[in-house]
Amino acid sequence: MARPTKAVRAAIAKRRADAIDLRLAGVDWLTIGRKLAADPLANSDGLAYPQGYGVELYAKGKEPPNEAALIRSACKDVREALKDRVTELDEHVDELRAVEAQRLDRLFFVAYRKAVRDGDLPAIDRALRVMERRARLLGLDRPEKREITGPEGNPVQIEHTDLADLEALIAVTEEAARGSGDN
Repeated sequence: MARPTKAVRAAIAKRRADAIDLRLAGVDWLTIGRKLAADPLANSDGLAYPQGYGVELYAKGKEPPNEAALIRSACKDVREALKDRVTELDEHVDELRAVEAQRLDRLFFVAYRKAVRDGDLPAIDRALRVMERRARLLGLDRPEKREITGPEGNPVQIEHTDLADLEALIAVTEEAARGSGDN
């Protein structure tokens, strides 16, 4: 199969963007499918949407896709558009992290200068909050070590267990972690 032309790829990208915009606006799947259909007989606007759903059928003069096919196409477009957006965000995470670190540096400088110069306690608190946020952003804090122990601090013995036992152990561990975080 030949690779689609640049114009076709652009039209598909536009269709996917339209599909996700419609879905985010709360439009149901079938309405999205009808609005983005290639065949004017299936298109709710009576238009031939460029590279719309069923474009191959429309080009050959065949019947437009049925409702189930329109829904599947709309779902697929939204799924693909979301996947593309997540991939794009993932590619820019390091850049965004660097920008955020620069912003935090500027905020820290203002709070630090006031804290050191004036001994201003609220400025000290602000400086510490900026430092904490920066440490979380850049992963500077060491992870907390968690240890699960049995009765009287002895090791947990697991010989035979089922899902209910594991869920109970997780619940006890989470409860203990919440309790130690309150101190």
